[in-house]
Amino acid sequence: MGWLAKRRLRTGPTAALPRKPEDLLEIVKLADPDARKDGEDILAADCRIHAPVEVEPELVGGEFETVWAIQVKAEGPLPFDYFDRYLAEGIASRLDGLVVCRGEVTDPQDEPGKWLVLLQSMPPLEQLEELLGESEEKEYGVVAFGEEAVLIPVGDPSPMGRTLEPYSDEPVRIETKEEGDAMRIAEAFQGIVVDRWRFRVD
Repeated sequence: MGWLAKRRLRTGPTAALPRKPEDLLEIVKLADPDARKDGEDILAADCRIHAPVEVEPELVGGEFETVWAIQVKAEGPLPFDYFDRYLAEGIASRLDGLVVCRGEVTDPQDEPGKWLVLLQSMPPLEQLEELLGESEEKEYGVVAFGEEAVLIPVGDPSPMGRTLEPYSDEPVRIETKEEGDAMRIAEAFQGIVVDRWRFRVD
């Protein structure tokens, strides 16, 4: 790999994978349904996801014998801060990879789990309590269900959250610690489940 490619890998979050991915566009579409190819790269959510390049194993401290690096670079206003890193982490988490950002190597699977249910409107609290237990209203309309879940009365700014905007003026989201809770809520109220990186989970 040339010096220019090495320099580029240091300018943004990079997914480092043990094998070359074959279905990268389909994975990225889980985060942005409008993601599309641009030559060998992928454009998604104002980010350029560069085509995979094979690099030296030293990029991840020799954790993999072979390393394929996918650098993500913001090219416009992101949906929210660090979404370029979210894209890199979401790709890595699905392809058994690691993330390199500013010289630090991390395993996205080491982060605590969190799932979000994106809903078109506020569901009845009584029905939510049947699924999540007793609720308590906090500041700014936030509703907590013990330590396991919280309802936030605004939509999620991610590309997947924006898919609800044509159908609702008052979207909300519920953040949970348990994937099973998220799936039950989504089934009960026709919601969309995404993981902590805003990749859709079906």
